[in-house]
Amino acid sequence: MSEKAQALERAPSESSSMVSELLFPQHVNNLGHVFGGVILSMVDRAAAVAAMRHAGRACVTVSIDRVDFREPIYSGELVTCSAQVNFVGRTSMEVGVRVEAENLITGTRRHTNTCFLTFVAIDEDARPAAVPRLRLETDEERQRFREGERRREVRTALERELGERS
Repeated sequence: MSEKAQALERAPSESSSMVSELLFPQHVNNLGHVFGGVILSMVDRAAAVAAMRHAGRACVTVSIDRVDFREPIYSGELVTCSAQVNFVGRTSMEVGVRVEAENLITGTRRHTNTCFLTFVAIDEDARPAAVPRLRLETDEERQRFREGERRREVRTALERELGERS
């Protein structure tokens, strides 16, 4: 494959990112659980890095799909958000983020969240810009792409059905 053709597509592994943070008492609510907003901020940062790496330009968050907090995260745990581009359109990308909490004393790790975010690449005038295609190299990447494509179809159909209410 020529260098020019490679520049037009990137593998998900080329843009994946990871954000880790040790969380402390100032990050928790009155139940001792880390605030959801703290986790969402980490998720958004990890996903933004993956999106910008893939696009090779600035990107903005357009949406965060449904977020389910499967289990609480506690003060003193290390939280890691692993992000990967799953699907790309012409100017947009879906980035999947897996959130894990780790008790550093026991070594126990728990999968606490999975989120899907949509980003749009923007040019110097803050207008949508084309992004490279995904070069899918594994069965898992192909499955993530198909699932991301399906989520996009569902979002688009729901937007058409409900109209633009704000």
